[in-house]
Amino acid sequence: MGRLNEGQNMPDFSFRTPFCPKLTLKEFMAGQKTAIVFLRYFGCTLCQYDMAQYAAGYEEIKAAGGKLLVVLQSDPELLAQDLGTEDAMPFTIACDAEGELYREYGILPAESKMKMAGAKTVVKLAKATAAGYKHGRYEGEELQLPAAFVVDGKGTITWAHYGTTAGDAPDVDKLAGYLRKASC
Repeated sequence: MGRLNEGQNMPDFSFRTPFCPKLTLKEFMAGQKTAIVFLRYFGCTLCQYDMAQYAAGYEEIKAAGGKLLVVLQSDPELLAQDLGTEDAMPFTIACDAEGELYREYGILPAESKMKMAGAKTVVKLAKATAAGYKHGRYEGEELQLPAAFVVDGKGTITWAHYGTTAGDAPDVDKLAGYLRKASC
């Protein structure tokens, strides 16, 4: 399929969560505006930091009329153990341990560790480390870059972003802003 662009319909896909064996994107969205963020995996320091920021700011996402789906290259059973309970995060986590969705939607890994780093990544990593986040279990593609999409209530992509460095995932304010602009 390749890269997804604004104006395209978001393809429906099936996924597992740590606590649900099968769900489709269409079922999850249920006609509601949705931000979909593809990160690396749960043990990634940057990803832990991003998810903590999404959890802390989730009310802003809801106030924008949206919901959030975070996709990780993590094993659902192991992630269920890490999270402990289904309500550990206010958003849903889709597990794509094999990286099939990443490949399908052209969310490619960086060519090298040097190319996945950048000023934004260094700053975010310093913030994550200062906040006490430490690298956990390695899973998925170590050089994986992030991506994010905002989809309106009809399933049309209204914003698409393919990260250029490991730290190039959108923050809550950016997601909420694009959710506000998306139609119901």
